[in-house]
Amino acid sequence: MTTTDASDLRGIQQMAEELGITQRTIRFYEDKGLIEPQRAGTTRVYTRREFARMQLILRGKSLGFSLRDIKDFLDLYDHDPAHIEQTHMLAARAAERITDLEQQQRAIVQTLAELRLIERQALDRIRAVEG
Repeated sequence: MTTTDASDLRGIQQMAEELGITQRTIRFYEDKGLIEPQRAGTTRVYTRREFARMQLILRGKSLGFSLRDIKDFLDLYDHDPAHIEQTHMLAARAAERITDLEQQQRAIVQTLAELRLIERQALDRIRAVEG
């Protein structure tokens, strides 16, 4: 077990400020079991490890990964010191996410084309009526 230097500890307010999120967001991920702060009485105290986990969680969310995916990554990180399993899973999930985003991109392109057509038709109709 490693010892924790006091300079590595953060309160929930400091953690939230450094990550640019709310305390409520931190408590949400704590409730989901993704981070586990230590307690000093009733005060939550976050180690460097918890801070790093929060960074990974936020990065995963920004990339569109589900909480379940993120939990799987974090669990593997803890149990696979070489991070080989984690890297394999990350590559597979990234490929799935790329496929999803490419499908969404095609749908957006199609929707934009349809909206441009509707806009053009509406403007042509206005011009025809206004003469």
